[in-house]
Amino acid sequence: MLRWLAVLCLLASVPALAAQRVVSLAPSLSEIVVELGAAELLVGVLDAGERPAPLKDLPSVGRYGQLDIERLLSLKPDLLLLWPGSVGPAQRDQLARLGIPTLVAEPHNFPQLTAQIAEIGERLGRPAAGRELIAELNGQLAALRVRYHREPPLPVFYQVWDQPLYTVGGGQIISEALSVCGARNVFADQQLPAPQVSIESVLQRNPQAILATAQGQLDAWKDWPQVAAVRQGRLLLVRDKGLERPSGQMIAATARLCALIAPER
Repeated sequence: MLRWLAVLCLLASVPALAAQRVVSLAPSLSEIVVELGAAELLVGVLDAGERPAPLKDLPSVGRYGQLDIERLLSLKPDLLLLWPGSVGPAQRDQLARLGIPTLVAEPHNFPQLTAQIAEIGERLGRPAAGRELIAELNGQLAALRVRYHREPPLPVFYQVWDQPLYTVGGGQIISEALSVCGARNVFADQQLPAPQVSIESVLQRNPQAILATAQGQLDAWKDWPQVAAVRQGRLLLVRDKGLERPSGQMIAATARLCALIAPER
């Protein structure tokens, strides 16, 4: 009798409609599945850069903007994890007509990211793993906010590209990562995720630090010594791409960002 009760309790802890065959259409969403301990549920992924080790041999369903829908259908998914920017509008409409259950995720801040992790955990039948991961991430974020708090926040320009010049807007999760580190995105008033800006507008906002993922982009700012970041030698190279993938690992990437901006702390 006790054995049957244990079985019933176990079954009750897993949602009846938990997905069993999942296709992830974004690297960040693939990472969340792995972080939840549910990598075995993934049957296909959209490729974009290096994969986590547990997903190395999984079938590919294409690349950004080049989804192979025939290949996807052959995998018989019962859940799609979709980041809107990974698939073009026409193929998103096509996916919608197929009627495959889909979870669309595009977090703009850390509360939205943790809510997304919770929802994915529920859909995969891993609610407890989701709660545990969220508690861990929230604890790490709280510690970073205390350690790197600064008044006033350090004005920072985060460069995404140089020709033309792109940055991140206030609704982009990288902007919140900067705030965790005691910094302020000088283009936080821009609503687009990646607005195009001019050199003149950067000069006007006069950031005290400039961050970029390519050394050449940083070196180009040395032609503008009137910028505080150049005068103070705060041209900072972001060496990893973890900030561009909003999953649990982004908190560790944020910690590295904080250490880059304020090594004295």
